[in-house]
Amino acid sequence: MKELSAGGVVFRKQDGQLQVQLIQDRYGKITLAKGKMEPGETVEQTALREILEETGIVGRIVDSIEIIAYQYNNPTHGIVDKEVHYYLVEAASGTLQAQVEEIRGVEWLEPLEAWRQQLESGYDNNNSVLSKGLRKLGIEV
Repeated sequence: MKELSAGGVVFRKQDGQLQVQLIQDRYGKITLAKGKMEPGETVEQTALREILEETGIVGRIVDSIEIIAYQYNNPTHGIVDKEVHYYLVEAASGTLQAQVEEIRGVEWLEPLEAWRQQLESGYDNNNSVLSKGLRKLGIEV
């Protein structure tokens, strides 16, 4: 079985300062907004919908970052091949609001603080996604 998801490294400029969005998932881990593709959606539409649903932010895709692929064991379907497409997404509008049914919280962080939190409390496979996203924004980590 194959499962497709999409999400993004969401950023904004607030009072001239670059900020990056991170969420805390239901397990208490730091991560990026993402979710499963629904029938009839493109991966880009999935990324933007999931960001809106999880964080309240309407985004605009700026660039592709990377595709992460891994396997996990689903109790019903067995081994699942998972592919997650990540994009660099600029926040266009909306009010930051965590989707409490799925995540614990969401916040805007200064890029180096976002990187520190990712290294301290994030999933290892998001290290390359966030570092590549930050690099595209001119931040070296």
